[in-house]
Amino acid sequence: MSVFDDLVGQDAVVEQLQSAAEAAAQALGGGDGAGMTHAWLFTGPPGSGRSVAARAFAAALQCPDRGCGHCDACHQARTGNHPDVAVIVPEGLHLLIEQAREVIARSSRAPTRGRWQVTLIEDADRMEERTSNTLLKAVEEPPPHSVLLLCAPSVDDLLPTIRSRCRLVSLRTPSAAAVAKVLTDRDGVDPAMAAFAARAAQGHIGRARRLATDEQARNERRDVLALPRSLGNVGQALTAAKDLVDAAKEEADKLAGTRDAAEKQALSTALGAGATGKGYTGGAPKGGAGALKELERRQKSRGTRTQRDALDRALIDLAAFYRDVLALQLGAGAVPVHADLAEQAATIARGSTPEATLRRIDAVLACRTAIDGNVAPQLAVEAMALAVRTG
Repeated sequence: MSVFDDLVGQDAVVEQLQSAAEAAAQALGGGDGAGMTHAWLFTGPPGSGRSVAARAFAAALQCPDRGCGHCDACHQARTGNHPDVAVIVPEGLHLLIEQAREVIARSSRAPTRGRWQVTLIEDADRMEERTSNTLLKAVEEPPPHSVLLLCAPSVDDLLPTIRSRCRLVSLRTPSAAAVAKVLTDRDGVDPAMAAFAARAAQGHIGRARRLATDEQARNERRDVLALPRSLGNVGQALTAAKDLVDAAKEEADKLAGTRDAAEKQALSTALGAGATGKGYTGGAPKGGAGALKELERRQKSRGTRTQRDALDRALIDLAAFYRDVLALQLGAGAVPVHADLAEQAATIARGSTPEATLRRIDAVLACRTAIDGNVAPQLAVEAMALAVRTG
């Protein structure tokens, strides 16, 4: 057993990180520690396991046996309970500058129980330039025993001044066969379902698991991929666009509902809401309204991001569907991503041209870019639906 067992199809990465963990142990013992450094950048497409690799490496750095997977240090690091391993996940659209300052403050402290003071930032590509410039201090002037782990889709998503000071760990999209094997062996998924989910998720391990185990997720995918058949006229195209955006918002609201309420309740309790006893005068403590307002602002930003992420998954599915259509039109013989929709893809392939399909793929990808650039989702999806309709 090892902390790296959850990395799927990443043998080269596992070897690199195991060597670095060994070098880190040597450095602590007075050796030169060649192969270990203070800043690491984990890159790879969504679902490749960037954060899984970074968390495993954090555990290996704290483990006396370089990531055995069963000791207290490994367990605490992987579950987020290790006092010397901090995991920062941007909940809103951007990593806040206050979070970057927190990283700098943490990195200056000596480890309390572990061997290294490790800070892991997921979605580091969500940093604005001023936040990146603040974080740069922790990369340029690392205190002893401080390790910074950054996760981003590609090296181009970070400022050159930061990425040039990091050692790169490049992950790739795992094969559908590797993902299906994990679903079968680890999660007990039926082999046929595992094969379907792995292919439909396009190598995204988390999405594959959800498709394989959650009927609602499969229904949501089915509804998204019904869009190409519902674009008969302009009115239908606009209706389909609205349905797609509404579905993403509903999914985001469902995820946020219970969590937001629990956060508000916890903050209200911490501020003294409902307190009784001698000296209590009633009402919210001074500054309480401001704290609640700030929480609501963060929750709204997180909800916006969740909705955009849901839309992005839908757009990726659409682009893959039209990729299947194009493969049929060109006689490429490629294995379809959405094999269960082969008949639908064949019908559209016969009724259009490769040029029209390429324009549709471009429209879907342009919609992703627009939403990422803060264009209102409704407008972006409507423009895509009209473009896809005309081809």
